[in-house]
Amino acid sequence: MAQTFFPKKHISIPASPPPPPNTEYKISIGYEKWDNNMNKVIKVQMVYDGVIAGRRSPSYPLHTDDYERVYKEIEKLYAEDTAAITSVW
Repeated sequence: MAQTFFPKKHISIPASPPPPPNTEYKISIGYEKWDNNMNKVIKVQMVYDGVIAGRRSPSYPLHTDDYERVYKEIEKLYAEDTAAITSVW
């Protein structure tokens, strides 16, 4: 399968149990190909033992802080990207 997502910056944070050990959320900002257009996106992917689970959507166990930690990292990446754009003007 052809690559459709091209990350420019990412951060990985560990998932809380009950996912298996060595499970992470990979939060990236980059470009994704939709039809014939490249669109800037934020993407969250599940990583198991260092391997991205391509078609597995992220899920956040209830009664953990996983969602909040992922959301905070999304906000940071978004703010850094926005600051980089505005600094060139």
